[in-house]
Amino acid sequence: MYITILGSGTNLHPSRAAAGYMLETDHAFLVDFGPGTLKNLTRTDIDRHSIDHLLFTHHHPDHLSDFIPFFFDAVIASKLRNQKMLRKYLHILGPVGTRKIFGSILRTFPSFHPPPFEVKIQNLNETVFYLGKTKITTRYMKHSSILPALGYRIEYEGKILVYSGDAEYSENLKELCHNADIAILDCSFPSNIPKTNHMNALECGRIAKEADVKTLILSHFYPICEKHNLIKESSSVFHGKILLATDCLRVKV
Repeated sequence: MYITILGSGTNLHPSRAAAGYMLETDHAFLVDFGPGTLKNLTRTDIDRHSIDHLLFTHHHPDHLSDFIPFFFDAVIASKLRNQKMLRKYLHILGPVGTRKIFGSILRTFPSFHPPPFEVKIQNLNETVFYLGKTKITTRYMKHSSILPALGYRIEYEGKILVYSGDAEYSENLKELCHNADIAILDCSFPSNIPKTNHMNALECGRIAKEADVKTLILSHFYPICEKHNLIKESSSVFHGKILLATDCLRVKV
């Protein structure tokens, strides 16, 4: 299993794309698709037209807005090759509200409806499902009182990767991360910033320690993070391996 970080920042970070991650198991699929991540996706060796599953943690625009140019490209490319479709279908999955928001996008944007390939949109609750031999477990995260948010646990060939999405410290997150080989956690702020609907570096370290994570990857940085030693802050409680996410970093799990 490989993970490529398409975006390690937030919506207005001057040098990082917003949230987005590409997983390669027996499937290539995306988890979140924030602004700037599509450009980084085109820099990888993965054919974007081969990606037929998009998973979303929640519906803030810094986690989904590059879906719009991605889908526009998919529609135009398929129409230009109308005798040989580039894709047969696209499956969009996410928390409660996913069918509503993506259905609205497809109905609203010019040339999006009807698309020249099958589109399936699915709301997820806390569940377990498979993409081929890839096992995916979802748990609800504590992020916004008005916006459902999911974290994802991805298991393939004995390896475990967890992505929190936007999240505060919670028992659900700790359970999701249990014994993970890699946990990519929302480290929006340095440790001197109090509760903000996200985690800071110290809280990420706490989750990693309590969940017996092997490698912690800190990601989803607001610009203030660049002025702080986040690894030092996390390592004050977690003594395993810690990495700072960077755009286009590819890691073998």
